[in-house]
Amino acid sequence: METDSSPSFKIILGSSSTARRKILAEMGYEFTLMTADIDEKSIRKEKPEELVMVLAQAKADAIISKIQTAHSKEKDAEPTIVIAADTAEAIQPKLPVGDYVKDAEPTLLITSDQVVVYEGVVREKPSSKEEARQFLKDYSGGHAATVGSVLVTNLKTGFSKGEWDRVEIYFHEIPDEAIEKLLEEGTVLKVAGGLIIEHPLILPFVKEVVGTTDSVMGLPKQITEKLIKEAL
Repeated sequence: METDSSPSFKIILGSSSTARRKILAEMGYEFTLMTADIDEKSIRKEKPEELVMVLAQAKADAIISKIQTAHSKEKDAEPTIVIAADTAEAIQPKLPVGDYVKDAEPTLLITSDQVVVYEGVVREKPSSKEEARQFLKDYSGGHAATVGSVLVTNLKTGFSKGEWDRVEIYFHEIPDEAIEKLLEEGTVLKVAGGLIIEHPLILPFVKEVVGTTDSVMGLPKQITEKLIKEAL
């Protein structure tokens, strides 16, 4: 018997991001993790909004392909729903899902992507410590934006929908000492634009955030919740 506390669907989070894991858990969902392992640099779009949507879709496609390969080996396995977040108009043809999902509970796959935009230029993960240092010096006394996407795909029905979100972030002057500590600690080297506003070393220098912190961290709760409901 299903109760309100045990929803009749499963979720796969298609991300290795600790922040996204944390946010989805905060939303009250239980989920399993899968990673897409795609070459993100090989996918280019001029507009950041388009880029994050296309990347969320590419991640979803890669994970669906992994799942289908696994299912073909193990016919009685349970179905899966995929949520990917990368493109504003992520409407795709129905996924080829086999008979094995007819009676099983649905699974949602959530994928997402994010870039930082500074003076109109898209910034991804810093390629070196030097680049990360330059990124942080640029933000000092200035401002940047994050553009992130969420895509949710219901593996049982093939329904898939994504949206993007933009947040503007304004900074006070960031002392060199704080920048060096951040580089030494290393987390900034693993995130888009070297930007982590919730980090204790950067938080005191964040002047204003126009948008939500969860969106900056990589998973906008409100959009994710809405897409999960629509996918079901």
